[in-house]
Amino acid sequence: MDLRLLTERPSEAERTAVDAVVGPPDQGDGRAVEGGHAARRRRTLLLPALHALQDAVGAITRGGVAYVSERLTVPPTDVYGVASFYSLLEVDGGGGPSSHHCDDIVCGASDGATGPRDHGSPCLGQCDRRPAVLHHQPGSGYRVEAAGIMDPGPGDVHQSPEELRLLRRVGVVDPSSLDAYVSSGGFEVLASARRAEPEGVIAELRAAGLRGRGGAAFPVAVKWDGVRRAQGTTYVIANGDESEPGAFKDRMLMEGDPFAIVEALAVFGFATEADRGFIYVRGEYPIAADRLEAAVDAATSAGLIDLPIEVRRGAGAYICGEETALFASIEGLRGEPRQKPPFPNEAGVFGQPTGINNIETLVAALEALRMGGAAFAAIGTEGSTGPKLFSVSGDVERPGVYEVPFGTSARDLLALAGGMREGGSLGAVLLGGAAGVFAGDDALDVPLTFEHTRAAGLTLGAGAVIFFDDETDFGWVVRRIARFFREESCGQCVPCRVGTVRQEEALDRLLADPARRSTEVPLLGDLALAMDDASICGLGRTASWAVRSALELGLVGR
Repeated sequence: MDLRLLTERPSEAERTAVDAVVGPPDQGDGRAVEGGHAARRRRTLLLPALHALQDAVGAITRGGVAYVSERLTVPPTDVYGVASFYSLLEVDGGGGPSSHHCDDIVCGASDGATGPRDHGSPCLGQCDRRPAVLHHQPGSGYRVEAAGIMDPGPGDVHQSPEELRLLRRVGVVDPSSLDAYVSSGGFEVLASARRAEPEGVIAELRAAGLRGRGGAAFPVAVKWDGVRRAQGTTYVIANGDESEPGAFKDRMLMEGDPFAIVEALAVFGFATEADRGFIYVRGEYPIAADRLEAAVDAATSAGLIDLPIEVRRGAGAYICGEETALFASIEGLRGEPRQKPPFPNEAGVFGQPTGINNIETLVAALEALRMGGAAFAAIGTEGSTGPKLFSVSGDVERPGVYEVPFGTSARDLLALAGGMREGGSLGAVLLGGAAGVFAGDDALDVPLTFEHTRAAGLTLGAGAVIFFDDETDFGWVVRRIARFFREESCGQCVPCRVGTVRQEEALDRLLADPARRSTEVPLLGDLALAMDDASICGLGRTASWAVRSALELGLVGR
């Protein structure tokens, strides 16, 4: 292929950074050109190469685009299209340090920006210790600042270890030490899984009644068995792209117990007879990515796992939490969702059978296998078994991740979190984060299970629970949620691309003039119906939920 490359050339720092990812340039006579399937296979290195450029000079320059295009045999327009898709990649910028200040619904509007390289940011997953800032320094990468502390770690666990199963090692076992993890019982489940054979592992998960913790609540045993039965090169993926505003439970697990994620993915790979695994980590979680990479290296070097595992960093795109968009991101494409069917167990990443679970689900599977399916199923309710993690934040005394049995109520979570801050009164609770629904005091006693929340017209989502006091400016909160979905829509399908824009516009008109309620509320209802019915993925289908529930509760527009 004769590529028309950009005329700008890369700096030496950019060349070195890209070569470290894709390998040294060919030293031949220039007549041998890699193309066809071989070239397409290398496209998976596109996002890592863009990260390398960003980390080296603080921006994706035209010279950098040209060099990546040349090395990977990808047209410059494609390289630019992928780079411009992600909010953490500075495209055509001048480079240098930058900061992303969280101005989302928990941290609130930030007044800390000081210059053109400082940006407002959606939720950074640090809701338990606001305000949060993500700093980038060329040459040294990303660092997190939360509540004024640099690189704060996973956060405090406010419950005693005796109460915990999924969180029992966080804050207790050194997350950087393989020996400490093994001494705490680590890799015993993988060893027992190998003795039980894949069928035995899946049977135990079926007995546990384990369902996915990412929002879809799909039975884990069914998913794993479908992947095992598929034909072809098989992949397993741990989805750590936790980007829901108000959610941070997976971050705590990845930062505080990284070896558990590695072991769980290895068990997933064994049970499905997979050939390769990925851990996809949200780009705003640099500590988690570093610890997981170290854990993979240590476990592999010690011979404890035989599944090849690669840690991939996202780059700031909420949509990549959707499984098919995540596949596209790994493949080196824009993170746009795909129509289903075919489903991932038939055609996932690289078009091959793929199993994917989020971080909490994998750790819960590890625990179900450790304690036995029947014992795990005895926790919670018949339809929602086992312990559940909730990210509790907002106007509470002790925000944090809380582990409780399914069936615990929001009122119970509020009590665990020390009640409303400074004795304030509850204004509303947002269940499920930005893609969730607002509820009032009358919903606080609904058992938090898949079946009870569905019957009550509520949602668990990914387990984010945000409490707001009665002094909250809900107009600002709901407008920020609408802006979030408008900005995070990938733009692929019309219902979401247009609907999220029109939703924000209608909401702005309503908030500016509540007398327009009779006009704007029906319009918002029509938009919600169109997005819910016709959007390709869950982003469009849930983009209206918080807005509609806030209107129904009378929190805005009166």
